[in-house]
Amino acid sequence: MKSSYQLNMGDDYILAAEDSPVQAKRLKYLLDSNQIENKIQSNGLDAYQTALEKKPILIISDIVMPGMDGYELCTKIKANPGLRDIPVILLTSLRDPLDIIKGLQAGADNFITKPYEDQYLLSRIHYLLANREMRRYGAGDMVIEIKFQGDTYQINSDKKQILDLLLSVYEAAVHRNDELLVAQQQLQVLNEDLQSANQELEAFAYTVSHDLRSPLAGIVGFAQILQDDFAQNLDPEAKTHLGWILKSANKMANLIQDLLHFSQSGRAAIEAEWIDLSAIATEVVADLKVRYPDSKVTMSIEPGLKALADPQLMQVVMNNLLGNAWKYSSKVEKPEISFGQMQSYGEKVFFVKDNGAGFDLAKADKLFSPFTRLHTTKEFDGTGVGLSTVKRIVEKHGGMIWAESEIEKGAAFYFTLTKT
Repeated sequence: MKSSYQLNMGDDYILAAEDSPVQAKRLKYLLDSNQIENKIQSNGLDAYQTALEKKPILIISDIVMPGMDGYELCTKIKANPGLRDIPVILLTSLRDPLDIIKGLQAGADNFITKPYEDQYLLSRIHYLLANREMRRYGAGDMVIEIKFQGDTYQINSDKKQILDLLLSVYEAAVHRNDELLVAQQQLQVLNEDLQSANQELEAFAYTVSHDLRSPLAGIVGFAQILQDDFAQNLDPEAKTHLGWILKSANKMANLIQDLLHFSQSGRAAIEAEWIDLSAIATEVVADLKVRYPDSKVTMSIEPGLKALADPQLMQVVMNNLLGNAWKYSSKVEKPEISFGQMQSYGEKVFFVKDNGAGFDLAKADKLFSPFTRLHTTKEFDGTGVGLSTVKRIVEKHGGMIWAESEIEKGAAFYFTLTKT
């Protein structure tokens, strides 16, 4: 489609300086398709020589080019009495406010920000060419002194150039602001969609997990009866298969339990009260000792640690953190676990430390992602959901959680509860 900005070129032409082959071809195609005579040079020096050989009616120049950049090219054009009346458009990203100052000092007539729209560039060309005669009435010899960021700059562009340049900058800013508003609206819609999807996913996980518990309990229960009451009727291979059924079913039961905790942690409202975290930790450890009677863990719990938090949710936090410490220190000769509190920048920080397997701290960013594990199932059992649940609960309390570790040198998990 031809542009509405048809120009009667005759022998006149537009000169462009663009070092990017892709951008140069795009610009040439635009000018050619709109029947505008043009010459494209790949750098400022060649463009200046071309202008000396045959005067163009307008110059379009990229700013960043090897050798002579766009500012220097524009300055040389405006300093040459035979060329100074040629309008110059500078193509720029306009990321630095000093770009405007440099453009004014160089005497540029227009800024166009990259990436530009073809029709907008054509409209600027049409405008500058249509108003060439008006430039003769500007005060070209008047020097304006301005201060910006503590430095003084002298501008000798005529009033029309300054006005055109500032208006082009303002127009670009308005256009970017409009784009930003549209992007913000799109982001808000996407965020609302994401929240809705997360809620639906959590509701689905809760429903599925809840509905799976009953049939799975039946599988585990009857498999256990077979193992306890009918083992003498089973051959060794059948006993092995039955053992795998129970082991797999128990793994699935643990995963379902973790999924329930994870989905509940996102939906549960905080009902905070002053609780004794030391007492909760003691209960968790007592349960772990019953479940793992052969464990030789040396446990240290600092007494009297209080927190303003939801007791049920903090039970989940302590179960996961102490359970992980117990599990990952189970293979060392003298496992040691401690739960305590310290002060950091005037804030209470609770911690759970162990001297177990540890992990590569370079992978710590994955630690709190659901279903992500830093150890294989052969090394340690687990579902990869516990720490993500802990993170959710801590953040719902207005706190944060982080970890420190070295491989084979244990791990330490720190968390805050802002409401304390």
